[in-house]
Amino acid sequence: MHKKDYQTINETLYTEVLDNGLTVYLLPKADFHKTYGLFSTDYGSIDNEFVPNGQKDFVKVPDGLAHFLEHKLFEKETGDVFQDFGKQGASANAFTSFTKTSYLFSATTNIKENLLTLLDFVQAPYFTEATVEKEKGIIGQEIQMYEDDPNWRQFFGIIGNLYPEHPLHIDIAGTVESIAEITAEDLYLCYNTFYHPGNMTLFVVGNIDPEEMMTWIRDNQEQKEFPAFQPIQRKKIEEKQAIIPRSDLKMPVTRPKAVLGIKGSLDHLPESGRELLRFKTAMDLLFQLLLGNTSQNYLRLYNDGIIDDTFDFEYNLDRSYHFADFAGDTDDPASFFHEVQKILLGYQKDPEISQENLSLLKKKMLGKYFQSLNSLEYIANQFTQNLFGDTTLFDVPEIIQSIELEDIYKVGAALIQKEAFSEFVIAPESE
Repeated sequence: MHKKDYQTINETLYTEVLDNGLTVYLLPKADFHKTYGLFSTDYGSIDNEFVPNGQKDFVKVPDGLAHFLEHKLFEKETGDVFQDFGKQGASANAFTSFTKTSYLFSATTNIKENLLTLLDFVQAPYFTEATVEKEKGIIGQEIQMYEDDPNWRQFFGIIGNLYPEHPLHIDIAGTVESIAEITAEDLYLCYNTFYHPGNMTLFVVGNIDPEEMMTWIRDNQEQKEFPAFQPIQRKKIEEKQAIIPRSDLKMPVTRPKAVLGIKGSLDHLPESGRELLRFKTAMDLLFQLLLGNTSQNYLRLYNDGIIDDTFDFEYNLDRSYHFADFAGDTDDPASFFHEVQKILLGYQKDPEISQENLSLLKKKMLGKYFQSLNSLEYIANQFTQNLFGDTTLFDVPEIIQSIELEDIYKVGAALIQKEAFSEFVIAPESE
């Protein structure tokens, strides 16, 4: 077991790759009562075309299958796994993103029992055509619920403009039509390809003894047999269609909702995990400098009534995509787009990007980061999402401190191109 001390944050991370390929991370936190376990696979909604384990040809599965599989893994022939966790004093959950699926529990007692329940239920699939058909109605209702959510439609609206051919633009849950096509055979096909320990990570954080915890995990995994791991072949996504510059939608909203997106080129991304996290962090700093709620740009737009408290932005970087979006409710979408795009395109000469502002913002970002480490839930949920090769969530302070003004300008040049912008508006139905 490898031990790494992060002296800046006074944390020690234990890591081991088991014989079956499973990568285990353990973070003891003696001052906490609760323990979180997070079991994740590098498989999400965009992974719908791949070569199944043991085969040679690519297959395409229905959209929404990763999310559907997440739901079905909790149901066993003996009953619902949620009830097992409940009897053991734990709460359990799961979530599917574009690139990952994670299963987790949190508990203050019966940690060994809950950990083994987590490992065993994820590693013992049970799908039948009858249970699959039953789930279609449940997930269909979930899809329709999201279709009525303006914020959800706003997010996927801009992704649809930026990535009209990439599976990224399809709702993580799929569509009512696509999930109707899912069979038990499809679920086993994806499970046997993506749920191999060699494609998975286990992260446990809390009041644990790492040696004891690792012994429980090793013993559990040694009792199970898995085929040899084959590197997963995902279909390379060929994007021939250009960005859609503008699209609109009408919904029962009281005010227009506008979102401006920027699509990043994969050619401009660094290759190493550490540099990718550094790139992402520098991009977050760039946008905070330009449009954060303490910037002069934000205050001007707010005072002019172009944006309000709903204004927000985020930068997403993951396997096969990276983009930024700037969204909010506004009475004047045209001015919203013009002003925000003008600020972004003028980043090189913007007085907000200064050494003084960067130093202050880095201190603020570090303070927020250290405060977040007081939440085991935050650590558990963010650790897997911020795993860039050997670089982890705990390398973030060092990365923040290393970023200079030239890095801010460099990432800006890699993303902010006039032809990379797109606009999406949700207008009130009465207009």
